[in-house]
Amino acid sequence: MDPVPKVTTIDIVFEAEGRNTAKFRNDIAVHLRGAAPVSVDLPSDEGPAHGGDGSAPYPLAYFISGLTACIMTQLRAFSRRLRIEVTTMEVNARAHWRATHTGNAPYESIPVGFSLDIDLGGGASETDKRRLVAAAIKGCFIEASLKPGLVRHRLKLGENWVEV
Repeated sequence: MDPVPKVTTIDIVFEAEGRNTAKFRNDIAVHLRGAAPVSVDLPSDEGPAHGGDGSAPYPLAYFISGLTACIMTQLRAFSRRLRIEVTTMEVNARAHWRATHTGNAPYESIPVGFSLDIDLGGGASETDKRRLVAAAIKGCFIEASLKPGLVRHRLKLGENWVEV
């Protein structure tokens, strides 16, 4: 009889402090709390068209970068755990929002959708690639934070892109 696998729970806690320092410029300190704490500074700004100086990435650039990095990190981590050969990977992400405003009123934004095109190099079978992508989707904290159904994924198989 196989032993019952041990269930482990890990809390991931980030905290951030932001200060507006000029026009649309925000200086944000982000901290990972816990056993291996780390802090990083992530400034943001808007471009001149929105009244900023363009002195740092747009806030939404961090979002799409974070989503892309999250799935790539999980693909790499789980390829090792699942023993699926991945020699190279490329992920192209697209984030689409729509903002609507009337006259001078503040706009209202809604997410339209997000897509990630994943190209995995190596000798893994289609079944293993699909299994790996499914595991990475479940393990990506950013995707888990999004409304179900908004993030779409395609996997490159040969010359074709297929929904996963």
